[in-house]
Amino acid sequence: MTRALDSLKGLFYKARPLGAAVAALWVSVAAAEVVNGAQIPDGSQKVGELRYRAPHDFEKTLEYYKSVYPASAFPRRSVVNQPGVKAVHIVNPSGRNFEGLNIYEANDEVRIYVVPLQAAPAPAKPAKKSEPKSGKKSR
Repeated sequence: MTRALDSLKGLFYKARPLGAAVAALWVSVAAAEVVNGAQIPDGSQKVGELRYRAPHDFEKTLEYYKSVYPASAFPRRSVVNQPGVKAVHIVNPSGRNFEGLNIYEANDEVRIYVVPLQAAPAPAKPAKKSEPKSGKKSR
């Protein structure tokens, strides 16, 4: 009597369609570029320091960021909503590596700006009076 677990039938595993879809999504997110800790969609073109041109339209870019940075953990706020211009700011609540992302559409282009951390100003050090090292006063 042969048990099902002892047979070679399980040797050839077929992936389920849902598993393949999840794996494809994971690969697309994992292939994204990371800039200062922020993910940039795959296929984006660098156009300046911390500025990128997104490969998709505004809505698809926002969908991408909804999957990468869920709205429940990364608050969003509308920056601009004028004719021809849309902009959304995604806040990085951890405050590590980057402050947030600005995603905006203008002139039929979607751009992404990684908002860098603002360097805290260094505390002012009190100026010391210079005294001669030998302890003698100079003339």
